[in-house]
Amino acid sequence: MHRLAALVLRLLGWQSVYTPPPGPKSVVLVYPHTSNWDFPLGVLFKAKHRVSINWAGKDTLFRWPLKGLLLWLGGVPINRRERSGTIRQLVDAFGRSESVCMCITPEGTRAHVDHWKTGFYQLALAVDAPLGLGFIDYGRKRIGIERWVRLSGDEARDLALFRDYYADKTGHYPENAGAIRFRDRRAP
Repeated sequence: MHRLAALVLRLLGWQSVYTPPPGPKSVVLVYPHTSNWDFPLGVLFKAKHRVSINWAGKDTLFRWPLKGLLLWLGGVPINRRERSGTIRQLVDAFGRSESVCMCITPEGTRAHVDHWKTGFYQLALAVDAPLGLGFIDYGRKRIGIERWVRLSGDEARDLALFRDYYADKTGHYPENAGAIRFRDRRAP
């Protein structure tokens, strides 16, 4: 399977880079996320590098006939109607597993947003996990996780690091890339 995935990526003109996480539990931020093609490219990346990467999806997606396939692809169903919240459910999933790598797109959608959601940030801090800086760069046809960081907890400092790292990464639809900032919590 990994050879086939490597061949398909190469035939499509894509290069990949993978630096393994420094420990058994990690969170991966993937930015920019602007196209439905991001998912199949991510699946090819996973297969090529033989990595087990999970991703969270709303539990209503995990129904017959897709449930088995989505679980096999690393999906983790999240009940967004539950009061405990998405992050609590993911923290619990980390607690139940000896090894987990959770991939999260901070925009939460392929459409343009004016800020990132903070779930990946809250999760990495809550479980004290390294954060992988993942990307799908359509401008240079590169996909990967090439750098791991520890969040400082200082949002301004960490956001500056993200802005610097992702400055040269281009989504399939660049105009849909979300602004690298968190929502101003002081706003009504």
